[in-house]
Amino acid sequence: MKPALAFKQPNSPSNWEKLPNGGLIREEINGLLAPWWPKFFGYHLLKIGALSGYLDSQLCPIKHQVTVSEKHQANALSSSTLFAEIDDLPIFEHSVDVCVLSHVLEFSLDPHHVIREANRVLIPNGYLVLTGYNPLSLAGLNSFIPYRRQQRPWNERFFSAMRVKDWLHLMGYEILMDERCLHSTLAHEVNQGVIGRHWETFAQRYLPNLGSVYVIVAKKRVLPLTPIKPKWKLRAQLAPANVTPMNSSRKHNQ
Repeated sequence: MKPALAFKQPNSPSNWEKLPNGGLIREEINGLLAPWWPKFFGYHLLKIGALSGYLDSQLCPIKHQVTVSEKHQANALSSSTLFAEIDDLPIFEHSVDVCVLSHVLEFSLDPHHVIREANRVLIPNGYLVLTGYNPLSLAGLNSFIPYRRQQRPWNERFFSAMRVKDWLHLMGYEILMDERCLHSTLAHEVNQGVIGRHWETFAQRYLPNLGSVYVIVAKKRVLPLTPIKPKWKLRAQLAPANVTPMNSSRKHNQ
Protein backbone atom coordinates (compact mmCIF):
# COMPACT_ATOMS: atom_id res chain seq x y z
CA MET A 1 0.00 0.00 0.00
CA LYS A 2 1.37 3.41 -0.97
CA PRO A 3 1.95 5.97 1.80
CA ALA A 4 -0.67 8.67 2.17
CA LEU A 5 1.90 11.47 2.26
CA ALA A 6 2.07 13.34 -1.07
CA PHE A 7 5.37 14.34 -2.68
CA LYS A 8 4.05 17.54 -4.23
CA GLN A 9 1.73 20.29 -3.06
CA PRO A 10 -1.79 19.43 -4.29
CA ASN A 11 -3.79 22.09 -6.10
CA SER A 12 -6.99 22.21 -4.07
CA PRO A 13 -10.05 23.77 -5.77
CA SER A 14 -11.69 26.90 -4.36
CA ASN A 15 -15.25 25.88 -5.33
CA TRP A 16 -17.17 22.94 -6.76
CA GLU A 17 -17.30 24.45 -10.25
CA LYS A 18 -13.55 23.87 -10.52
CA LEU A 19 -14.19 20.10 -10.58
CA PRO A 20 -15.81 18.08 -13.39
CA ASN A 21 -19.50 17.72 -12.52
CA GLY A 22 -18.74 19.49 -9.26
CA GLY A 23 -22.21 20.96 -8.93
CA LEU A 24 -23.79 17.52 -9.35
CA ILE A 25 -21.43 16.01 -6.77
CA ARG A 26 -22.34 18.73 -4.27
CA GLU A 27 -26.07 18.14 -4.77
CA GLU A 28 -25.70 14.38 -4.30
CA ILE A 29 -23.73 14.92 -1.09
CA ASN A 30 -26.36 17.38 0.14
CA GLY A 31 -29.06 14.79 -0.52
CA LEU A 32 -27.26 12.09 1.47
CA LEU A 33 -26.49 14.42 4.39
CA ALA A 34 -29.95 16.02 4.56
CA PRO A 35 -31.31 13.44 7.07
CA TRP A 36 -28.21 13.81 9.24
CA TRP A 37 -28.03 17.57 9.76
CA PRO A 38 -31.01 17.65 12.20
CA LYS A 39 -29.32 14.91 14.27
CA PHE A 40 -26.25 17.03 14.98
CA PHE A 41 -26.38 19.26 18.04
CA GLY A 42 -24.06 21.47 20.02
CA TYR A 43 -22.58 24.95 19.78
CA HIS A 44 -19.98 24.94 16.99
CA LEU A 45 -19.87 23.38 13.49
CA LEU A 46 -16.56 23.56 11.63
CA LYS A 47 -16.29 23.11 7.87
CA ILE A 48 -12.70 22.40 6.86
CA GLY A 49 -11.78 23.31 3.29
CA ALA A 50 -13.47 25.60 0.79
CA LEU A 51 -15.60 22.82 -0.72
CA SER A 52 -17.00 21.96 2.72
CA GLY A 53 -18.14 25.55 3.09
CA TYR A 54 -20.47 25.23 0.08
CA LEU A 55 -22.43 22.28 1.50
CA ASP A 56 -25.98 23.10 2.56
CA SER A 57 -26.21 22.73 6.36
CA GLN A 58 -29.23 24.96 6.98
CA LEU A 59 -31.12 22.04 8.53
CA CYS A 60 -28.48 21.72 11.25
CA PRO A 61 -29.64 23.24 14.59
CA ILE A 62 -26.08 24.40 15.35
CA LYS A 63 -26.14 28.16 14.81
CA HIS A 64 -22.42 28.95 14.89
CA GLN A 65 -20.97 27.54 11.66
CA VAL A 66 -17.46 28.48 10.51
CA THR A 67 -15.50 27.52 7.39
CA VAL A 68 -11.71 27.22 7.53
CA SER A 69 -10.02 27.47 4.14
CA GLU A 70 -6.54 28.17 2.90
CA LYS A 71 -5.42 31.61 1.72
CA HIS A 72 -5.19 30.71 -1.96
CA GLN A 73 -8.93 29.92 -1.90
CA ALA A 74 -9.76 33.62 -1.63
CA ASN A 75 -12.94 33.50 -3.70
CA ALA A 76 -14.51 31.36 -0.97
CA LEU A 77 -14.42 34.43 1.30
CA SER A 78 -17.55 35.02 3.38
CA SER A 79 -18.45 36.48 6.74
CA SER A 80 -17.99 33.09 8.40
CA THR A 81 -14.71 32.09 6.73
CA LEU A 82 -11.41 31.81 8.57
CA PHE A 83 -8.20 31.59 6.52
CA ALA A 84 -5.65 29.20 8.03
CA GLU A 85 -3.72 26.02 7.37
CA ILE A 86 -6.16 23.12 7.55
CA ASP A 87 -3.49 20.87 9.06
CA ASP A 88 -2.74 23.42 11.81
CA LEU A 89 -6.09 24.78 12.93
CA PRO A 90 -6.05 27.85 15.23
CA ILE A 91 -8.78 26.30 17.37
CA PHE A 92 -8.74 25.03 20.94
CA GLU A 93 -8.68 21.31 21.64
CA HIS A 94 -12.07 19.64 22.18
CA SER A 95 -14.07 22.75 21.27
CA VAL A 96 -16.02 21.77 18.11
CA ASP A 97 -19.16 19.60 18.00
CA VAL A 98 -19.17 18.68 14.28
CA CYS A 99 -16.32 18.69 11.73
CA VAL A 100 -16.94 18.45 7.99
CA LEU A 101 -14.19 17.51 5.52
CA SER A 102 -15.64 17.37 2.03
CA HIS A 103 -13.14 16.27 -0.64
CA VAL A 104 -10.24 17.48 1.48
CA LEU A 105 -8.04 14.40 1.78
CA GLU A 106 -7.41 14.14 -1.97
CA PHE A 107 -5.99 17.67 -2.05
CA SER A 108 -3.94 17.48 1.17
CA LEU A 109 -0.19 17.09 1.49
CA ASP A 110 -0.61 14.87 4.58
CA PRO A 111 -4.16 13.45 4.86
CA HIS A 112 -3.31 11.63 8.10
CA HIS A 113 -2.39 14.89 9.78
CA VAL A 114 -5.54 16.62 8.53
CA ILE A 115 -7.75 13.96 10.13
CA ARG A 116 -5.73 14.02 13.34
CA GLU A 117 -6.09 17.80 13.50
CA ALA A 118 -9.86 17.52 13.05
CA ASN A 119 -9.89 14.86 15.75
CA ARG A 120 -7.97 17.19 18.07
CA VAL A 121 -10.53 19.99 17.93
CA LEU A 122 -13.54 17.65 18.03
CA ILE A 123 -15.20 17.05 21.38
CA PRO A 124 -15.76 13.52 22.73
CA ASN A 125 -18.89 12.04 21.12
CA GLY A 126 -18.67 14.68 18.38
CA TYR A 127 -19.38 13.94 14.71
CA LEU A 128 -17.00 13.81 11.76
CA VAL A 129 -18.33 14.01 8.19
CA LEU A 130 -16.04 12.95 5.33
CA THR A 131 -16.60 12.84 1.58
CA GLY A 132 -14.23 11.98 -1.24
CA TYR A 133 -13.60 10.25 -4.55
CA ASN A 134 -13.72 6.46 -4.57
CA PRO A 135 -10.67 5.02 -6.41
CA LEU A 136 -12.52 1.71 -6.86
CA SER A 137 -15.05 3.19 -9.24
CA LEU A 138 -15.50 4.42 -12.80
CA ALA A 139 -14.23 7.83 -11.73
CA GLY A 140 -11.15 6.23 -10.23
CA LEU A 141 -10.35 4.57 -13.56
CA ASN A 142 -9.70 8.02 -15.05
CA SER A 143 -6.37 8.03 -13.21
CA PHE A 144 -5.15 5.32 -15.62
CA ILE A 145 -6.10 7.23 -18.78
CA PRO A 146 -3.00 9.17 -19.95
CA TYR A 147 -4.71 12.35 -21.11
CA ARG A 148 -6.94 12.57 -18.01
CA ARG A 149 -4.47 11.79 -15.25
CA GLN A 150 -2.81 15.12 -15.96
CA GLN A 151 -6.03 16.96 -15.12
CA ARG A 152 -7.67 17.78 -11.81
CA PRO A 153 -8.81 15.82 -9.86
CA TRP A 154 -7.39 12.74 -11.57
CA ASN A 155 -3.81 13.93 -10.97
CA GLU A 156 -4.28 13.70 -7.19
CA ARG A 157 -4.34 10.75 -4.77
CA PHE A 158 -7.69 9.06 -4.11
CA PHE A 159 -8.22 7.11 -0.87
CA SER A 160 -10.79 4.35 -0.63
CA ALA A 161 -13.55 4.52 1.94
CA MET A 162 -12.21 1.32 3.50
CA ARG A 163 -8.81 2.90 4.07
CA VAL A 164 -10.34 6.06 5.54
CA LYS A 165 -12.49 3.99 7.86
CA ASP A 166 -9.40 2.10 9.03
CA TRP A 167 -7.83 5.43 10.00
CA LEU A 168 -10.98 6.38 11.90
CA HIS A 169 -11.20 3.02 13.68
CA LEU A 170 -7.64 3.46 14.93
CA MET A 171 -8.70 6.76 16.51
CA GLY A 172 -11.73 5.19 18.17
CA TYR A 173 -14.51 6.36 15.82
CA GLU A 174 -17.78 4.55 15.28
CA ILE A 175 -18.94 4.54 11.64
CA LEU A 176 -22.60 5.57 11.49
CA MET A 177 -23.00 5.87 7.72
CA ASP A 178 -21.00 4.81 4.67
CA GLU A 179 -22.77 5.48 1.38
CA ARG A 180 -21.75 5.72 -2.29
CA CYS A 181 -23.31 7.75 -5.07
CA LEU A 182 -22.84 8.69 -8.74
CA HIS A 183 -21.88 5.49 -10.58
CA SER A 184 -20.24 7.39 -13.43
CA THR A 185 -16.80 8.44 -14.67
CA LEU A 186 -17.74 12.05 -13.76
CA ALA A 187 -15.64 13.19 -16.72
CA HIS A 188 -18.69 13.99 -18.89
CA GLU A 189 -22.32 14.84 -18.37
CA VAL A 190 -23.93 12.31 -16.04
CA ASN A 191 -27.19 10.40 -16.58
CA GLN A 192 -27.84 11.74 -20.05
CA GLY A 193 -30.39 9.64 -21.93
CA VAL A 194 -32.27 6.48 -21.09
CA ILE A 195 -29.15 4.28 -20.97
CA GLY A 196 -27.46 6.52 -18.42
CA ARG A 197 -30.49 6.58 -16.13
CA HIS A 198 -30.96 2.82 -16.34
CA TRP A 199 -27.30 2.23 -15.59
CA GLU A 200 -27.45 4.47 -12.51
CA THR A 201 -30.50 2.60 -11.21
CA PHE A 202 -28.91 -0.78 -11.88
CA ALA A 203 -25.59 0.18 -10.27
CA GLN A 204 -27.20 1.63 -7.15
CA ARG A 205 -29.11 -1.60 -6.63
CA TYR A 206 -26.51 -4.25 -7.52
CA LEU A 207 -23.13 -2.44 -7.39
CA PRO A 208 -23.50 -0.01 -4.47
CA ASN A 209 -19.83 -0.07 -3.46
CA LEU A 210 -18.67 1.10 -6.89
CA GLY A 211 -20.10 4.60 -6.54
CA SER A 212 -17.65 7.33 -7.56
CA VAL A 213 -18.17 9.39 -4.39
CA TYR A 214 -18.33 8.18 -0.79
CA VAL A 215 -19.96 9.89 2.19
CA ILE A 216 -18.98 8.83 5.71
CA VAL A 217 -20.48 9.96 9.02
CA ALA A 218 -18.54 8.88 12.12
CA LYS A 219 -18.85 9.55 15.85
CA LYS A 220 -15.90 10.08 18.12
CA ARG A 221 -16.08 7.58 20.96
CA VAL A 222 -13.99 8.16 24.08
CA LEU A 223 -14.13 5.35 26.61
CA PRO A 224 -13.88 6.45 30.26
CA LEU A 225 -10.88 5.14 32.17
CA THR A 226 -11.54 2.72 35.03
CA PRO A 227 -9.45 3.70 38.05
CA ILE A 228 -7.21 0.93 39.39
CA LYS A 229 -6.84 0.76 43.14
CA PRO A 230 -3.31 0.79 44.55
CA LYS A 231 -1.91 -2.62 45.32
CA TRP A 232 -1.55 -1.86 49.02
CA LYS A 233 -5.33 -1.44 49.25
CA LEU A 234 -5.93 -4.82 47.63
CA ARG A 235 -3.81 -6.75 50.15
CA ALA A 236 -5.58 -8.44 53.02
CA GLN A 237 -4.82 -6.87 56.38
CA LEU A 238 -3.34 -9.29 58.96
CA ALA A 239 -4.67 -9.00 62.53
CA PRO A 240 -2.87 -10.73 65.46
CA ALA A 241 -4.82 -13.62 67.02
CA ASN A 242 -5.33 -13.83 70.78
CA VAL A 243 -3.70 -17.15 71.83
CA THR A 244 -3.34 -18.22 75.46
CA PRO A 245 0.31 -19.11 76.31
CA MET A 246 0.94 -22.78 77.23
CA ASN A 247 2.81 -21.90 80.46
CA SER A 248 -0.14 -19.99 81.86
CA SER A 249 -2.48 -22.94 81.29
CA ARG A 250 -0.16 -25.35 83.16
CA LYS A 251 0.07 -23.08 86.20
CA HIS A 252 -3.71 -22.82 86.31
CA ASN A 253 -4.07 -26.65 86.33
CA GLN A 254 -1.57 -27.05 89.17
